[in-house]
Amino acid sequence: MTTILLHPDTIEEVKNRVDIVDIVSEYVVLKKRGRNYQGLCPFHDEKTPSFSVNPSKQFYHCFGCGAGGNGIKFLMEINKQSFPEVMLNLAKRYQVPIKTLEPEKKQELQRQITEKEQLFEILAITNSFFQHALRQNEGKIALEYITEKRGLSDENIQKFDLGYAPAGWETLYNYLVEQKRYPLELVEKAGLIKPRKNGHGYYDYFRDRLIIPIHDPQGKIIAFGSRSLTDEEPKYLHSPDTPLFDKGRTLYALDKAKNAIIKKDQVVIVEGYFDAIALHIAGINQTVASLGTALSERQIKALLKYTESKQIILNFDADKAGINATKRAISEIEKLVYTGQVNLRILNLPGGKDADEFLKSSPYSAEIYQTALEKAPLWLDWEIQQIINNKDLKQADQFQIVFQEIINILNKIENVNQKTYYIRYCAELLSQGEHRLISLYTENLNKQLKKPTIKSEENQPSNFAKIPVLEENKLLENAESLLLIIYLHCPEYRQEIINSLEEKDLLFTKNSYRFLWQQINKIEQEMNLTLNDYNNQLYLLLQEHLMDFPDQISQVNHLFYPNEFNQKDLYKINLMIRSAIATLERVMNEKYCRYCFEKWKNLDQSKDEKDFKYYVEEFYQAKQKIKELDQQRQFNFIEIVKEE
Repeated sequence: MTTILLHPDTIEEVKNRVDIVDIVSEYVVLKKRGRNYQGLCPFHDEKTPSFSVNPSKQFYHCFGCGAGGNGIKFLMEINKQSFPEVMLNLAKRYQVPIKTLEPEKKQELQRQITEKEQLFEILAITNSFFQHALRQNEGKIALEYITEKRGLSDENIQKFDLGYAPAGWETLYNYLVEQKRYPLELVEKAGLIKPRKNGHGYYDYFRDRLIIPIHDPQGKIIAFGSRSLTDEEPKYLHSPDTPLFDKGRTLYALDKAKNAIIKKDQVVIVEGYFDAIALHIAGINQTVASLGTALSERQIKALLKYTESKQIILNFDADKAGINATKRAISEIEKLVYTGQVNLRILNLPGGKDADEFLKSSPYSAEIYQTALEKAPLWLDWEIQQIINNKDLKQADQFQIVFQEIINILNKIENVNQKTYYIRYCAELLSQGEHRLISLYTENLNKQLKKPTIKSEENQPSNFAKIPVLEENKLLENAESLLLIIYLHCPEYRQEIINSLEEKDLLFTKNSYRFLWQQINKIEQEMNLTLNDYNNQLYLLLQEHLMDFPDQISQVNHLFYPNEFNQKDLYKINLMIRSAIATLERVMNEKYCRYCFEKWKNLDQSKDEKDFKYYVEEFYQAKQKIKELDQQRQFNFIEIVKEE
């Protein structure tokens, strides 16, 4: 991507010239109401105006959906454009001289659009082609399938941009390459055509299929999903990975769901495109689909940016394949669940139906579905129930299998109170209504879980209690604060910080700092820019963005104006970053030491020799790592002092 760095003077001049009433009135019919203007909100459907524009403060706000900001933010939201795109357009509109931070790159502002933008254009044109084909005679079967089989109205067909790929081998190829004259290599890179095996020519990737466009979170088409209308396999097929599309990171309908996810503080994940579409039509708008592939940790982390409670509900099919898919998904994100990063629940609909089938089963299905969502069990309850399902606990062999599987699950629970609750809960299930047996099974479960604490002196972790905590919270706060200050004020070090955090799998732990980091990531994603594309623009844009969060901004405001951080610090930033990262890593290893110690305490070496040895070794490796990190931190500190 071409790097264009707008000069702050240009940005400031554009801001001074923008008239919010002038901007908004091009999209909304505004009527004067006292000092302000009112109209119907363009960001959500409404019949009574709740959208207000304040010309004196140059600010808009919707009292219905909560949207708000200045004229620049309005254009970013309404046109799905990045900050630089909006600023360039406004600069031309108001005839503001364009200055860049690197004068030699000024001519690049007039260059042809980038490869990525060309791919977006090709996909948009292709989508129009598919939509047109749906309304032709050749698309009749596809249209009948959508309207009759799936029960979609014309309005919803247009809302979800559904289309049809003609049956010919080179129909789209001829349209894009021969007629529209798009470069062959770009059409192939967009995932729309494939080279023939004999090396002569190309053929269409999608043929005789119903087409479901896949959008990025900003609403731009990045790929296509499809369904076969014949017996051709695979039944469902989506675009290959491209520069725009990574199926391991993408979730279908996130562009339409993200605002509802934020508002309802909850995500529903289904398997299929039409399950997601049906739920959106029914008003369950916080729904996304997993593109028919195994749910990944990366996809879950992408969703966590939008929900404060981290509540994610898996609603996969309730048949055998769906149950197995649910179990695979749980295993993929088990680490996130046990560390408290995800509040996971499981919803299986009655009768083994998927969401689309269920919603069509009765006129009250949407209300019933909503109730089922509210009552969806925690994933742990669901897994325990799966263990018991179809088991005859009156048969000794089956009882023993269930008992052992329950023990395996209970052993994974770290929280003491949670473990106590589930021991009692499982004892009640095992008792099968015989109340006098509950205390017996509770005792038996405890015996299996509670291991003797006497261990051989030669193998046990020693002097754990003497490992100093070193005021973990204060250490973390100082290190995290330093990293954020450098990230905000020194753009050239941003990639180094990102790489270090990702390499060590480190996260910000203080709530206000984690919130700020999430907002930074959100802006980076929504603007679809590289780190250097907005350089010090991030600083300005982030401050504007945080105006919507007055409670949080007061907790991070000191990071924008740090007294202790000035120009003389710049030459030692590398050392400061390494020291801060080492501090975060040191505290993480300190916690892991305690984790291994607690695990070790509950093991009996004679019965659990393998696990016993594992946690002892892990404990000592973590201790050794702590020593190395302390030496590294001390060395960095000495070097910093020397340089001063």
